Amino acid sequence: MREPGDLIHDAAYAFAFRTLEPRPGAPRRLLVLLHGVGGDEQQLAALGARVDQGTLVVLPRGQRSISGGMTGWYRVGLSADGPQIVEDEAEEARLKLVEFLGQLQNRFDIAASHTVVGGFSQGGILSASAALTAPSCVAGFSVLCGRILPEIEARLAPLEELATLHALIVHGRDDETLPISWSDRATDWLTQLGVRHELRLHDAGHELTQAMEDDLLRWFAAADQQWNVSCGTPDGSV
Repeated sequence: MREPGDLIHDAAYAFAFRTLEPRPGAPRRLLVLLHGVGGDEQQLAALGARVDQGTLVVLPRGQRSISGGMTGWYRVGLSADGPQIVEDEAEEARLKLVEFLGQLQNRFDIAASHTVVGGFSQGGILSASAALTAPSCVAGFSVLCGRILPEIEARLAPLEELATLHALIVHGRDDETLPISWSDRATDWLTQLGVRHELRLHDAGHELTQAMEDDLLRWFAAADQQWNVSCGTPDGSV
């Protein structure tokens, strides 16, 4: 079973990160997994270790220290009106993630058409923000117990570019932090945008269960050939 390697701090990358070791010698695909608020880059390591050996799994660390010593991607508060984000911090994180994906693709020679980004809670939210505003940087994204920020609407890519994306929305029916209504909004919006997507609901709260992980792994594995065909040549090569 692969394990997280040493934390990499390098000015050539927008985020500090770990990769699961051993890395594949010539990776076929890139999977970038983002943790939620209060977690760290190793929060989704066990999930990443379950993907095929030909996939390079990258675990970035949130760049912002949030109240209580927690690590995250941007500050957000919960109120009676729903989550209230610090918009300039969320935008900074979105731009850095897009930059980071490109840096990884260049360094490890992996095409955007073979790249998937996803995460838990705020990590999934940020993944959706990057993919929906810069769809040329990934083939797909997953949101695990998260949402799609209404604040990115003005930055959405054109519909013809969004049509290349694949998305997975996974949510707990009993989620009290981000109620299930957020998954309904996400799927409705993706339908309007013409983004191919799947929705998987579970009897769970704001947590990442084994069944939720299984959904992501099945989606990631089953879509491999489909994404190769849609993003490459008719025979599936790229």
